Amino acid sequence: MALLVLAAALALPLVVDGATVGDFSYFLLWTFCAIGLAAMWGHAGILSFGQTAFFGLAGYTYGVMTLNFGDGALSTWAGLAVALAVAAAVAAALGYLMFYGGVTGIFIGIVTLSFTLVMETFMSQTAGPQWAIGTARLNGFNGMSGMPPLALPWFDGASIPLEDNAFYYLVVLLLAAVYAAVRGLLRSNFGLTLASIRENPRRAEMLGIDIRRYQLLVFVLGGVLSGLSGALYTLWGSYITPSSMGLTAAAMPVIWVATAGRRNIFGTVVITALLVWLSQWLAIYGSEYAMILLGAILLFVVLAAPNGLLPWLGGKITRAAGRDKETHDES
Repeated sequence: MALLVLAAALALPLVVDGATVGDFSYFLLWTFCAIGLAAMWGHAGILSFGQTAFFGLAGYTYGVMTLNFGDGALSTWAGLAVALAVAAAVAAALGYLMFYGGVTGIFIGIVTLSFTLVMETFMSQTAGPQWAIGTARLNGFNGMSGMPPLALPWFDGASIPLEDNAFYYLVVLLLAAVYAAVRGLLRSNFGLTLASIRENPRRAEMLGIDIRRYQLLVFVLGGVLSGLSGALYTLWGSYITPSSMGLTAAAMPVIWVATAGRRNIFGTVVITALLVWLSQWLAIYGSEYAMILLGAILLFVVLAAPNGLLPWLGGKITRAAGRDKETHDES
């Protein structure tokens, strides 16, 4: 199934126009953030509201790097690498303070949400000319803009920017690589250890597992993947604002992953892209409609389908098929 979806995604630019390809790039770039949260929440039991903080950090870092060092192939790819490194470093620092400081359960969600809101508040107050890193101004609520796209080196020092269809193919290939890597990781001994920690952390610790180290590692993984979404978002729109780290933005990955089923990585990719598309479509008629629908979906999932909407639908279909088969056999 995943290979068929990949083939269809690669063929998409051949059958749709450039604007639609750009929209699909936007839908897919959010899936990295969701995959990271699915690994943390579904497989390690760590519910985080801090994914958009790493999203914003990476986006701003890429902007600062490229606005200072230019739009060449070396500077843009170095900017991406530094953006991911900053997201990893901040996730490691925050995760260390939480997990080695004894923060557990719902309090992890509270700490990560507080961190996200602090980041948004701070970045919103950087409007003055004194808030600049080199030639890159942070611009407060208005955010940063004018960041160059990634580029590939060419002859005579020239470079080819990765825009439009090229950027879409970059996102699709990165998504395929990340999906395969995370899926393989979660099926390895590392993933089994995370599952044991999720089910009973005290028993896992009694068996000699350093649960804090594993929690920290998966938290950093989630931070890096969220940072990748943030950097790609900055590349896609050539801007980043503090609103990308706001309360509404922080809740979105939780809704996507809860709807897909926390342990279903493939479902997380599909549902995230679908819900982002639906939110954008409803935003045409007013952003409140999108929030009302997403809130209703989350409420239904919490009350009726705690394991996710896709597993709930799968169970309903299986039971209906079983009843039809029994009726046919009796007749």
